[in-house]
Amino acid sequence: MDVRAHMSMIFHLDKCIGCHTCSVACKNLWTDRKGAEYMWWNNVETRPGSGYPTGWEDQDHYRGGWKKGWVGVELKLHSRPKGLANLFYNPALPDLQDYYEPFTFRYEDLFTAAEGDDQPTAIPISAVTGEPMDIESGPNWDDDLSGSSIYAANDPNWKDVPSEVQAQMAEIERVVFSYLPRICNHCLNPACIAACPSGAIYKRGEDGVVLVNEDKCRAWRMCISACPYKKVYYNWSTGKSEKCILCFPRMETGQAPACAHSCVGRIRYMGVLLYDADAIEWGAQGEEEDLIDRQLEVILDPFDPEVIAAAKQSGLEDGWIDAAQRSPAYKFVKEWRLALPLHAEYRTMAMLFYVPPLSPVVSTIEQGLIRLDLPPEQVDFELFDNLEKARLPIKYLANLFAGGNEELIRGILRKMLAVRIYKRRQSVEGEIDDATLRMVWSAGTTPEEIEAIYELTTVPTIADRFVFPPYHRELAAESIYGDPLARKGDTGLGYTAPPERGA
Repeated sequence: MDVRAHMSMIFHLDKCIGCHTCSVACKNLWTDRKGAEYMWWNNVETRPGSGYPTGWEDQDHYRGGWKKGWVGVELKLHSRPKGLANLFYNPALPDLQDYYEPFTFRYEDLFTAAEGDDQPTAIPISAVTGEPMDIESGPNWDDDLSGSSIYAANDPNWKDVPSEVQAQMAEIERVVFSYLPRICNHCLNPACIAACPSGAIYKRGEDGVVLVNEDKCRAWRMCISACPYKKVYYNWSTGKSEKCILCFPRMETGQAPACAHSCVGRIRYMGVLLYDADAIEWGAQGEEEDLIDRQLEVILDPFDPEVIAAAKQSGLEDGWIDAAQRSPAYKFVKEWRLALPLHAEYRTMAMLFYVPPLSPVVSTIEQGLIRLDLPPEQVDFELFDNLEKARLPIKYLANLFAGGNEELIRGILRKMLAVRIYKRRQSVEGEIDDATLRMVWSAGTTPEEIEAIYELTTVPTIADRFVFPPYHRELAAESIYGDPLARKGDTGLGYTAPPERGA
């Protein structure tokens, strides 16, 4: 057993309000440079919708992720010989229009326009060519456009959802949407790393963050095609690939990544997950319906004495093990089984997880009035026993988060509803009746677990949401520059050690 640590993030979609504050925080910090104008390392999509870049989930076209082969798993993009043959021709690469042509505005027109009766305007111009342009798309162009025949209807996750259900979703009383924030998933089995011909992408052993060594990058852009989530970008100015770095300089000082720290809805949690590196290949090889269960088996119990001993043998110190034991990511993913990876069928073993949203109840129109399609009495229990009354189809959520496994989604939604019903009975009626307790047990949970889920979901402190281990970067600096205390009092701007001369 090769025990390693991984920093993971949880997105609680039931609390996301779609404000895009996370996207703006990331944009201002990392991608406000020339060549990166179109990059959104963090973006928030409306679901159902076609996403950013448009149709990124269509792997028949983009060929991202892995597929099960005769022996193990193989890249969908190409084999090694085919990769060499396609080195200068990559048909699965998204172009700029799949994202959007970045634009700005010619603001000087507001000051240099000739005097006249008309209000001067700043016309849009391309950030790439500098020429005037018509804005036709953007990173959240389909924001809040659920029910649209252009965007929502082209969502690949409608696969296997009955056509009559899809038609009903366009009816005004059934229109519904949720938000899906996305960053790089920092996968355990990253396809981008395997596809890179120059070996420029690597995964840090200490915390699992996937990074690009831009000194090695040669702009082959195979990483962009191989990533099924399309979270690697090409900087057209520098000729290098770039991607989310999970704000590792902030994490190393105990600070949350910018997107998580700025989140208005407080939907993001971060913590350490311990995993068995020897089991990654086994985890990626399962049948589609078993992939999530296998990934959960790869993630280890940080309280298990054997895991703790193996972790110490692998070089993990007590601070990391303690952080793993207090990790909110472990609670949501492994202990409570409430969070799932995005598109497990891509076999990249994504290490960022989502708590699916509880959608509203379906409404109907009677005599020109809209009412809920549930009886007025015991509404909570009716929805608990009949999840088909929720507006977002179970199959749709299963295609998005569970590789098509509807039972996984049903179990999560029932447990989330159990928390809601239990706490509502407790706060409104002042007591928990036998019917509520039976409902709690049928959801596979307990009153104690419900209280723990409620505390971490609704009233967590920042220390509860973000549990970071000690990185001890001061030790790394000492190994590079020598003992800093020995240099205390030195002046000047020279080296901490004299340069070595050649022979």
